Amino acid sequence: SDKEAAVWFRKAADQGNAVAQVNLGVMYEEGRGVPQSDKEAAVRYRNAADQGVVEAQFNLGIMHEKGRGVPKDVAKA
Repeated sequence: SDKEAAVWFRKAADQGNAVAQVNLGVMYEEGRGVPQSDKEAAVRYRNAADQGVVEAQFNLGIMHEKGRGVPKDVAKA
């Protein structure tokens, strides 16, 4: 289930796994298995982006472009 997947992704993310951070971010962005939260999705994407994960960098850029979960900032996007 999505809820169980979120639990496991969170465990891995809390141990620094960047791919798990991205996956958990997507789950928060879409509200799958966790309450929908653009702010939490952006935090997870930022953590993974800082570790060089391109998908996270892209997702975070879109969130900055649209002002979802973070202040709108086209320069950061």
